[in-house]
Amino acid sequence: MRPITKEQPTAASTQAEPTSRFLRACHRLPVDATPIWFMRQAGRYMPEYRALREKHTMLEAIGTPEIAAEITLQPINAFGMDAAIIFADILPPLIGMGLELTFEKGVGPVIHNPIQRTFDVDILATPPAELHLQATLDAIALVRRELESRNVPLIGFAGAPYTLASYAIEGGGSKNHDKVKTFMYAEPAAWTRLMDKLVTVQADYLLKQAQAGAQALQVFDSWAGILSRYDYERYILPFNQKLFTMLEQANVPVINFSTRTSAYLELVASTGGDVVGVDWQLPLDEAWSKLGAEQAIMGNLDPILLLAPWRELKAHIDLILEAAHGRVGHIFNLGHGILPMTPVENVRRVVDYVQEQTR
Repeated sequence: MRPITKEQPTAASTQAEPTSRFLRACHRLPVDATPIWFMRQAGRYMPEYRALREKHTMLEAIGTPEIAAEITLQPINAFGMDAAIIFADILPPLIGMGLELTFEKGVGPVIHNPIQRTFDVDILATPPAELHLQATLDAIALVRRELESRNVPLIGFAGAPYTLASYAIEGGGSKNHDKVKTFMYAEPAAWTRLMDKLVTVQADYLLKQAQAGAQALQVFDSWAGILSRYDYERYILPFNQKLFTMLEQANVPVINFSTRTSAYLELVASTGGDVVGVDWQLPLDEAWSKLGAEQAIMGNLDPILLLAPWRELKAHIDLILEAAHGRVGHIFNLGHGILPMTPVENVRRVVDYVQEQTR
C-alpha cells in the first residue's frame, strides 16, 4: 500500500497537535498507520458482551457507569482498535423528553407513546443532560481515566435530530418511514418545533460528553438517506447546521455520519463536522472528488463483508486502502455497525491487517 503522505497541518490542528492516530487523522495530520475502529465494536458478536447482557437489560447496562465502561473497553482490550466509543444508545435522550422507551427482545427499541399530534411535540421537555443521562457522562469519565495511559481516545456520540424524530414518531424502527414523513409534510410548523427541541437536547448532551472527557464526538444520522435530496435540504439540513455550529464549542473533532446519502453527500458535509462518514456504496476516491481533498473521511467497508471468506474480505479492504491512496485524513471503519453474527476472528484479522498494511 502507498505510505501515508505528509501534508501541512490544518488550522484546526495548530492549537495542540494530538499524538494518537485517530485524532491526528481527524485533524488531517500525518500518521504512522491508518487508524481503525468499528461502529458497534462493543456488541453482541463478542462473547464477553453477551455474558454481561445476560445479567442486565440494555437500559440497565447503559444506566450503570461501571458496566457501560467495562463494555466500552472490551474491544479495545481484545483487538487494539485506535479509538473507543462509549457504550450507549442514541435513544435514551428521548426518555428525558417525556417518551417511554424500552428495548424488546427480538424487536429492538419501542416508543410506547410515540408522537402522533402537534400537541405531543409541544409537551416534550428539553432537560439538561445531567438530569437523565448522567450515567453515560460518568461512564465517559471512567473510560477516559482508563485509556489515558494507553493513548487511545474516546468518542462520544448522539443521534441527529431527524433520526431521533423518526424513532419518536414511528414508535421504533421502520421500513417505509411513512409516519415520520407524513408528519413532516403535513405539519411543517410542528416539525420545526420538534427539530429545534431535538437540536437543543442533543447539542447539550454532546457538549456535556466532551466536558466529561470524550475527545471526539459522532453524530449518527442513520435514517437521513431515506429522504430525497430536496427533502434533505428542506427538512434536515438547517437543523443539522444548527447542531454542528453549536458543537464547535466542544473544541474536539466531530464526525458527521449518515447512510445512503451518496447522492447528496456534499449537502451532508455542508452541514458541518470535521470528518464525514461514508457508507460502502461510494468509493472513497469518489467521495473525496465530491467533497474536496481537504475533507477528512471515515469509512467504508460493508459490514456484511465481515461474514465473508478472508480472500473476499481482504480484497475489499485492499480496494478501500487503494482508494484512500495514502491520504492524510482517512479513518478506516465500516459503512455501518458490526452485525451480531460477525466472527470475532474476522474483526481481529481486519484490525491487524489494516494497521500492518498502512505502516
